[in-house]
Amino acid sequence: MSARVAAPQQIPSDYAHIYISPHIDDAALSCGGAIARHVACGQRVLVMTVCAAAPTADAPLSGYASWLHGRWGGSDAAMALRQGEDIAAMETLGADYLWLPFLDAIYRMPARYGSRDAIFGSLDPADTLPAALADTLAIVAARAPEAVLYAPLGVGNHVDHQVAFNAAWQLASNGASLAFYEEFPYAARHTNAVVDRLAALGGPFTPSTIPIEATLARKISALDAYASQMDELFDGGAADLAPAVTAYAESLRPDEGTYGERLWLRA
Repeated sequence: MSARVAAPQQIPSDYAHIYISPHIDDAALSCGGAIARHVACGQRVLVMTVCAAAPTADAPLSGYASWLHGRWGGSDAAMALRQGEDIAAMETLGADYLWLPFLDAIYRMPARYGSRDAIFGSLDPADTLPAALADTLAIVAARAPEAVLYAPLGVGNHVDHQVAFNAAWQLASNGASLAFYEEFPYAARHTNAVVDRLAALGGPFTPSTIPIEATLARKISALDAYASQMDELFDGGAADLAPAVTAYAESLRPDEGTYGERLWLRA
């Protein structure tokens, strides 16, 4: 049974694992098997989505955001739909969830992040999310000091993933227990995506592959809840979900078992 945590200041101290998800679905896509594995072992898990706020009705939109709204049915409808999907996915995984009140890049700075190329480009120095998220993560770490935190590695270079990585890296530098997960499906789309990201970061990282043999089916079932995103995530839409997730998990074959998810730890 999953439950919603209303705010970072209300996070209970007994979470063993806290996953930082830039958007609704990112943590489940990349770590759903590990999350279900933790829960099966009786450990409490929280998935915290960073960009979970809807823009106001009169907020300016870029042409790209307007095009996306045409597919989704408007910003309010889109966020309500995605939150409903997230609840269903978290129920399947058995994780609690927290939605932070920050806007997606396309709403946060529509003039700067107004195209697909821009949201997979460089961070704008005027973007206020990095500082706000760093402050939030400091609260999270203080509320649950025994928890391991998991953050995106930044594979694919989405600006919101970059923000989450940078804030988490700062937290790790201050002594927090933290691991970075490689983002699926970005990591699967290009052969050298993970290698290139690690090279760009320049620091030493050690891989750790989590066996998900027993929880792969539950992960796929949870991801099935994100129906609105299937065409965006997979070339063949929902029909490609199970084959794509299974194939990538098999490519990360752990020492024991057939299927895995990979974390990267600071060496």
